[in-house]
Amino acid sequence: MAKFLSDQTKFEFAQELGVADQVTQGGSLYFGHVSSKNCGNFVKLAISKAEQSMV
Repeated sequence: MAKFLSDQTKFEFAQELGVADQVTQGGSLYFGHVSSKNCGNFVKLAISKAEQSMV
């Protein structure tokens, strides 16, 4: 997934999920501090957005 989404898109998804403060570190995105539950929600959101764009 990381190779297919731009950093801008990943940050927008993180904002939607309320974890943007956890993923910003030194000016770049780092998801090491995000719980596995929130990472799963991130993937669900990415899949949902992709499905919506196909319709």
